[in-house]
Amino acid sequence: MPFLAGEAGVVTIDGTVVVELITFLVMLAILAKYVYPRIVAVAEARQHAIARQLKEAEEARAAAEAQLAEAKAKLDDARRSAQSVIDAAAKSAEQLRQELRQKADEEARRTVEGARKQIEAERDQAIRSVRMQVADLVITATEKVIGETLDDAKHRQLIERSIQEVASGDGSR
Repeated sequence: MPFLAGEAGVVTIDGTVVVELITFLVMLAILAKYVYPRIVAVAEARQHAIARQLKEAEEARAAAEAQLAEAKAKLDDARRSAQSVIDAAAKSAEQLRQELRQKADEEARRTVEGARKQIEAERDQAIRSVRMQVADLVITATEKVIGETLDDAKHRQLIERSIQEVASGDGSR
């Protein structure tokens, strides 16, 4: 092997190179048999642990998304429920307002009708009172003109006939 040393000038091949080569190969064999499998096992275990953690993270993300979707659905349901309660309350308030308005209108109508009946009753009473006063005046005037007293039944009959003739417009008699 001196031919290599002569040309290159840097490397000399002698007995130490052979020992170093054998030592390197032995060391490589020991590393391949004992150290490399442990390194590979640790790397594979780490790779499996990372894969498991990624899988768990993906499952957790999927579960979180499912819970988020469920929470959104519940929130939407709660909003719809609240809106239906609001709508029902508004409808109930409108119905109550209509009922109160109807009751107030009915009460006003009854009050007006009662006042109208009271006015008619008072008018009828006033007419009866005026008739009675007119009858008394006519009786008094008749007694003074005729000079005699008629019985009460004849007076009333005469007065009623006279009032009816005046009321019908045929008072020419």
